[in-house]
Amino acid sequence: MSDELTLESLQLSKPLEKMTAKELRELAIDKIPQITGASGMGKDELVSAIKEELGLTDDSQASAYKEEIRSLKRRIKDLRAQKQEAGTLSQKEKDKLRKEIKQLKRRTRRLAAG
Repeated sequence: MSDELTLESLQLSKPLEKMTAKELRELAIDKIPQITGASGMGKDELVSAIKEELGLTDDSQASAYKEEIRSLKRRIKDLRAQKQEAGTLSQKEKDKLRKEIKQLKRRTRRLAAG
């Protein structure tokens, strides 16, 4: 194994963010021995440690929208609960809730992509 670690040299099957915590632990233990304590780390810690070891920068833009996405998802969850318990609502009101949920889901997807 060479001294210089790169993403290409690790031959990953998918991006770090898409890997499970178990996969990240195996990667850190097997291929990146410089990371100590990998067995006790969570997914976020593992991803940041691996990126740091590889010399990659964290995408702060993705985390910039994280809080907004969470609040939108909370709103979606509330609307779904409201729609579920609202058996007495008219079809027009149910459609309004459905459309609002759909718009919020679209917005979360756009924020996650951006």
